[in-house]
Amino acid sequence: MIIYCEEEVRAIKKSNQIVAKILNELGAMIKPGLRTKELNNWAETRAKEMGAIPAFKGYRGYPSSLCTSINEEIVHGIPSSRSLREGDIISLDFGVLYEGYYGDAAATFSVGEITPKAKKLIQTAEEAFYKGLEQIKVGNRISDISHSIQSYVESQEFSVIRSFVGHGIGLSLHEEPQIPNFGLPGRGPKIKPGMVFALEPMIAMGDWNVEILDDNWTAITKDRSLSAHYEHTVAVTDEGTEILSLLNDGKNSLPYIKENQYA
Repeated sequence: MIIYCEEEVRAIKKSNQIVAKILNELGAMIKPGLRTKELNNWAETRAKEMGAIPAFKGYRGYPSSLCTSINEEIVHGIPSSRSLREGDIISLDFGVLYEGYYGDAAATFSVGEITPKAKKLIQTAEEAFYKGLEQIKVGNRISDISHSIQSYVESQEFSVIRSFVGHGIGLSLHEEPQIPNFGLPGRGPKIKPGMVFALEPMIAMGDWNVEILDDNWTAITKDRSLSAHYEHTVAVTDEGTEILSLLNDGKNSLPYIKENQYA
């Protein structure tokens, strides 16, 4: 596990601010009829305009810059000519490399009007992130985060996906430690100042079992139930935690989520 100094954390934040800005722009674009490849093209173009390199494109062979996962797709959905439809939900996962450091964040959005249960699913994924965040304290252990996320999600009568985990991030897109979204508390490495995590609950309306499609990337719920994903990159400091991928413009990152979906 890498312990980053304050200067390095500031550099990681720069990368995450680019991610935050682009995700906000993408979220504002979502509407019925929009093709997922249009979202991908926008993200790739905007990243390059800001001097960043899309982190996912070519990573382990992934073909696109953005992950667009619709309805029962959990993660790693590949952008295509597929059009969004009224009532869909879509998670957007995006990362960049900027001046040697990586940023990574994700959120799930509604396409037009969605069902109350789908709204609750999206909201629970976001709230689960913040439940996990509460456990990122110096001296706690990694599985304290995991247990808190799982307990909250299951209290809302949803399930936690177990095949994918959060992770360290900074000089590499994926670093140690792995951060499952389930498990018993009091296990794993102790949390220390200078650690940087991408914390990302992935949850399902039904069962947590996963199936991978023939493209070898898109992960879906085996029972085809809806899935939601929420992610931020977080730094541990002596004073507490800082969410590096909250847009630093006087507003929270992705503010339209609550305004549009949960009002």
